Amino acid sequence: MSNPPGPTFESGLDAWRDWQDAPWGRLRYAQAEANLARHLSSGPSQILDLAGGDGADAVRLARLGHQVTIVDNTPGMLAAAHSRFAEAGLADCVRLIEADATDPRAYLGTDTYDVVLCHNLIQYLSDPAAMIIAARSAVRTGGLVSVMAINPASEPLFRATRDLDPAAALAALDTDEAMGRTFGIPVRHQPAERVAQWLTDNGCRVVGHYGIRSVNDYVRDNERKQDPEFFDALLRLELALSDRMPYPLIARFYHLVAEAEH
Repeated sequence: MSNPPGPTFESGLDAWRDWQDAPWGRLRYAQAEANLARHLSSGPSQILDLAGGDGADAVRLARLGHQVTIVDNTPGMLAAAHSRFAEAGLADCVRLIEADATDPRAYLGTDTYDVVLCHNLIQYLSDPAAMIIAARSAVRTGGLVSVMAINPASEPLFRATRDLDPAAALAALDTDEAMGRTFGIPVRHQPAERVAQWLTDNGCRVVGHYGIRSVNDYVRDNERKQDPEFFDALLRLELALSDRMPYPLIARFYHLVAEAEH
């Protein structure tokens, strides 16, 4: 998560950690890891995590033996990432770069990566297509670009089922703008089909289209989700639905994995 001024995200760091620790946050990271695992090579990879925040995606990949570089423009997020990796005994597996993810000069140089993550970033950007171009430019031919974002189709459903606000749900049908709930920052949703076209236009082939949290966000009983047995059953269900159409089409997040062909 990058692009708006760092202090905006800095002030939301505690709320972000609470979100990550909640069942819905744990589902998001577990599903992203499972989706990527279908495509990663068995050997160590060089992974670039754009706007990687406090390293919650990256540390999971480091535990699998990969080397990760996190780019983020929020010092507090990077400090949290440093602590996360140190506590996991993986400090040697991460490189931290304080820079805006939208500025490729900060992280390209002569390096190219096996995998580039662009997770929960493009909805904050004024030019998300340019971010996809930058992500593609950072990955080697044959490597992977992983893009995750809020699914616009989920917004009306979310407002109707969770907020019990059918009027807001109806209004959400005709706008791609919303207010981010964790950081209180306006976001602009981009449909998966549009992002897939941007990837294709830049020499990538989409090899995986997944949904993340196809069920969780439409279940209003958050207290029940805290129960470990219920959570484990919910996770198994979410994993089973992640690539089974039509469920990815209503999931709260879409997750595209693309291979750089040329």
